[in-house]
Order: sequence, then structure tokens, then C-alpha cells
Amino acid sequence: MSAGRILVVDDEAQIRRFLRIALEAHGFSIVEAVRGEDGVAKCATAQPDLVVLDLGLPDIDGKVVVERIREWSEVPILVLSVRQDEAEKVEALDLGANDYVTKPFGIAELLARIRVLMRARPDRSPEAAEFHFGPLLVNVAAHEVTLDGEPVRLTRKEFDLLLYLAANAGRIITHRMLLTELWGPAHAEDVQYLRVFVGRLRGKLKDDPAHPRFILNEPGVGYRFLAE
Repeated sequence: MSAGRILVVDDEAQIRRFLRIALEAHGFSIVEAVRGEDGVAKCATAQPDLVVLDLGLPDIDGKVVVERIREWSEVPILVLSVRQDEAEKVEALDLGANDYVTKPFGIAELLARIRVLMRARPDRSPEAAEFHFGPLLVNVAAHEVTLDGEPVRLTRKEFDLLLYLAANAGRIITHRMLLTELWGPAHAEDVQYLRVFVGRLRGKLKDDPAHPRFILNEPGVGYRFLAE
């Protein structure tokens, strides 16, 4: 039984071959595309469970591919690129990519990130009544949070921040995305303001930033709510 179908969009034959061998060895079926336009088309026709996407494609930039796919699909997109500039990462994530791994990469890390993005979580949609993360329970309707069975008192904005992160568990959420969603476009650059709120939320969740159980810092980019 297949672990899922992955669309690999990359113009390097060696990378595609390496990914095919490694991913098929772990039960995935693979669809390949060399050009961005072909990648968008195959995303529609092959209906993959996840897309692994290079940014440096021969016809269009990979960020354009992300943007086009996001016009009609919420399929998880994992960017795999040699571009290490933070601005590139943030732009790709803001356009709708779910994760970003730089080349060269370790296959163990890549597989772990793929598993997180592909893991079925029907109770973790934004409309879910509750979110469960080990000892943490978020009751959306009642606006209540418990940790190890004990109530956690959050302000309205702290609850909104936790809910947005929880609803996007496993996905990197950029500073700009969080600020725009929770405070509006006028606050899109207030990163220090966001750090204060995240720090307060971490404190109430007893979440040590050095050894996080819930909120992982992605330096220079944003945050990821840990799925497990």
C-alpha cells in the first residue's frame, strides 16, 4: 500500500533520481516534473498528496508555482532549494509553501518533514471543535485551554495566537502571516511585538524555547507549532 503520492518538481536529474529512490523505499509513489508549468499541470492531473518543489526552475520561478497552485489547491508544498536567503524563504512561505528545506539536505530530516505535512489530522482544521496536542487541549467553542488537565488562562489575543498556530500545526507560519492575520496589515512589520506575545504564551504553556514541546522558533522566518 502506498504511503502517498508525491510530486517532485526539480530540473536536476540527479536530485529527482535520488528523491525517487529514497521516497519509493519508504512506500511513496512519485510523479516528476522538470519545468514549473508542467509541475502546475501535473499537480492538477496527478492529485498528489504533497509537492516537493525546487525554486530554480528553467521556465518560471518556483515561487510562481506556489502562487498558482494556491489559487485552487491546499496540497502541502515543501520547498527544496539551494537558496538560503531568509527573504527567499519568507516570500515562499508567505505565498503558501508549508515548509522550506535547503540543499544539501539529509534524507532523514526531509522524510520527517514530509511525514508531518502528510499526516492526516481531520480534527485539526480551523473549524475543528477541539485541538489535542499531547497534554494540551484547546476547546475552540468554549475558548478554553487546559494543560495536563489544568486550566490555562489566556487573554483573547493569546488564545487567537494559539488557535492560529494549532490550526496550522506542522507548518511554518511567518512573522508577517501571524501579524497580518491577528493584528492587521498595519502591524505586518511589528516582529518584536509578536515576540512579546509568543513569549507570554510560551510562559503560560510552560514551553521552554530551548526544548519546546509546542512552539518551535524558525530563526528569521517565524514559528512552527509542533504536531506531536
